[in-house]
Amino acid sequence: MGIFSSFDINSSGLTAQRYRMDIISQNLANANTTRTQDGTPYRRKVVVFEEKNSQTPFSRVLNTATDRYSGTGVKVSSVQEDTWTDMIMTYDPSHPDADENGYVMYPNVSIITEMTNLIDASRAYEANATAFNASKAMAVKGLEMGNS
Repeated sequence: MGIFSSFDINSSGLTAQRYRMDIISQNLANANTTRTQDGTPYRRKVVVFEEKNSQTPFSRVLNTATDRYSGTGVKVSSVQEDTWTDMIMTYDPSHPDADENGYVMYPNVSIITEMTNLIDASRAYEANATAFNASKAMAVKGLEMGNS
């Protein structure tokens, strides 16, 4: 693996984690949105990553020593709506979106979960930045050694 491959891998990780932080921020901003354009409450969004430019499944790479790793980082494969977490029902008969029983359906956004995910994405971003700077320092040192 060349030095420029490490730059590509780290920069793709930085971009993916920044996008993940944007989606988490969107979730936090819409934590109390009870009506979207289609009239339903906001649904939490989740970012899905996958290996970038992979021609070989990871299981084959892991099990076969002769296969070469061909991926060059990570990419966002999709942004999915969280359909596995229940919406939050709150009794508030004065709310304009309350049903006939006085319950309001709020988004399935948990502030605690989103903040935890935001910390996780931030730390992953920092790790990629640190690895990028280490790769850059190695490249500079190699160039300095070449000039000697």
